[in-house]
Amino acid sequence: MKVVVAPVADFKSGDRRIIWVGGRSIGVFRVGDRFYGIRNRCPHQGGPLCQGRIAPWTVSSGPGDFGMESEISLLACPWHGWEYDLATGQSFLGPGEPRVKSYDVSVEQGDTLGETAPPRGERVPGPYIAETFEVQVEEDYVVIDA
Repeated sequence: MKVVVAPVADFKSGDRRIIWVGGRSIGVFRVGDRFYGIRNRCPHQGGPLCQGRIAPWTVSSGPGDFGMESEISLLACPWHGWEYDLATGQSFLGPGEPRVKSYDVSVEQGDTLGETAPPRGERVPGPYIAETFEVQVEEDYVVIDA
């Protein structure tokens, strides 16, 4: 199921949005020109993972030498600091630790979604049509003609 998160122009680098899809809370992050989607539930103790800090990897070429990668790609849970890769959901606390569900995020033009994207906050018509019935009020009773 595809869900429109926001127009790209309204989603600046460094922004995050937490959305609900099918009963699941999912964080959508923009880092530079890349977008990431990850479940907003830390496997450790169920914390609100996507409210945590994001940071780049620390890299080293040997003892006493360290630096930071140029792109942010790690997400740390605000409760206990467990870190996960934004792209894959992989945990980095040890072998066998559970990963977080990650989601594919893409940028699509409005016409590829079936119609142009609506202005923010407006209703998007879906592909489903509800069956309707004529309703009348007769002598103070509501009656449906089924």
